[in-house]
Amino acid sequence: MDDTSAFEAIYVEFRDRVSRYVHARVGNFHDAQDVVSGVFLKIETALGRYDSGKASLSSWIYAITRNAVRDYFRRIHPCEDIGEMPGLQDEGESPEEAAQRHEMLGALNDALGTLSDRERDVIVMRYYLGMSPGEVAQRMGISYSNEGFIQSTALKKLRGILSETRPHPEATPKKGQGGERLPFPGAGRLGDTASI
Repeated sequence: MDDTSAFEAIYVEFRDRVSRYVHARVGNFHDAQDVVSGVFLKIETALGRYDSGKASLSSWIYAITRNAVRDYFRRIHPCEDIGEMPGLQDEGESPEEAAQRHEMLGALNDALGTLSDRERDVIVMRYYLGMSPGEVAQRMGISYSNEGFIQSTALKKLRGILSETRPHPEATPKKGQGGERLPFPGAGRLGDTASI
């Protein structure tokens, strides 16, 4: 498959998710459309440098999209700290909490790297992109029950890895609180199948 055909397939597969992500963060419709166009332009120009050994395609596209939204906010508010922009940092987050969240995101990224491509894709689609189990199953060409099995297996692996690498004891959930909160938009708790 040449780069043009590959890009067309990527565009068809990811345009709705990229658009939803950007529109949820950028208030102005026309600005959001510009950011989405910029994301796909960046994907098209960088496609030849994409390395599937470093990240899954969906993770790579998510990173480009997230960075494009941050660049948008930097452009319209050049003198402000980007970490203080609405939608780019949790409300009321202290510097210590931000540092802890940053450490946890690093640990989560490392943990995701240990999953198989299939497991990582299920987790990214479910928790990063907010897709339903049925949508994930359909997108991956697998049964609904197989999607649930892959997700369950991946979550168990992530819980095990993250419990070993947890940076601070106070990050441990309190009794009755449930699993580890996944540190990205739309995420539930690890292993919380009730919200799935």
